[in-house]
Amino acid sequence: MRFINLTPHTLNVVDSDDQAVTDIDPSGDVARVDVSRTQVNTVDGVPVYDSTFGDVTGLPDPADDTLYVVSGKVLSAVDRDDVVAPGDLVRDSDGNIIGCRGFTR
Repeated sequence: MRFINLTPHTLNVVDSDDQAVTDIDPSGDVARVDVSRTQVNTVDGVPVYDSTFGDVTGLPDPADDTLYVVSGKVLSAVDRDDVVAPGDLVRDSDGNIIGCRGFTR
C-alpha cells in the first residue's frame, strides 16, 4: 500500500508512544474543497456564517493499493474508502502540531 499526500505539509506519523513511524512528504498536488459561506447572524458585532461544501478538486481517481491523504475538510466532502485524513494530532509543549497518530476515514 502506498500513501499519496495531497496536503501541502509533510505528515509525521507516530505511534501511541509518540515514536516516529514514518514521514510522508507532500506529493506536490493538493486536494481542496470549494466552500461558500453565507452570513446568517451577528452576535455582539461578530458575523456568524453557514458553510456549504462544494466540489473537490485535486483528488485523483482511485488506484490499486493507494491511499490518498487529504485534509479533514476534503475527507468530509467525499465518500471513498481510499481517502483518509490525519488522525489524532500530537502537539509539543508549546501547542505546535508535530505529528499525527495514524489516519482516519
